[in-house]
Amino acid sequence: MSKTTDTLTTVLADTYALGVKTHAAHWNLTGPHFASLHGLFGSQYEALLDAADELAERIRALGDKAPRGLASLAKTTSIQETKATDGLDLAKALRDDHRALSKLCAKAVKTAQDAGDEATADLLIGRIEAHDKTAWMLDASLA
Repeated sequence: MSKTTDTLTTVLADTYALGVKTHAAHWNLTGPHFASLHGLFGSQYEALLDAADELAERIRALGDKAPRGLASLAKTTSIQETKATDGLDLAKALRDDHRALSKLCAKAVKTAQDAGDEATADLLIGRIEAHDKTAWMLDASLA
C-alpha cells in the first residue's frame, strides 16, 4: 500500500465511522430539537456514506484494496462512539468530529500532493469543504 492509499484508508475509516455515528445519532436523538436535528442528521449520514464510497473507489483506482469489513475499519478509525441522546450534545460531538476529520483531510492533501497525485488531493479538498460546512451547520444549530 502506498503512503497515499494508506492515508486515504485512514480518511475512509473515519468517514465511515462518522457516518455510522451520525446515523446512530439520527436514530437515538431526543429533546426539544428533535424535528430539526433528525432531518439534518439524516442528510449528513447519507452524505458521509456516499463520501466513503467515493474514497474507497479512489483507493481501488490507485490499485490498492479498500478495507474489507467493519473490523478493519474499526481498527483504523479515531472516531469515538457517544452515549449521548440529547440533540445538542450529539450536535456538539458530531461538529467536533467533522472538524477533526477536516484536519485529517488537510494532512492527507499534503501526502497526495507530495506524491504528485492531484486527483486525490482534489477529492480530499472537496472533503475538507464538506466537513467544514457540516461543522458550521452543526455549530449554527447550537447557537
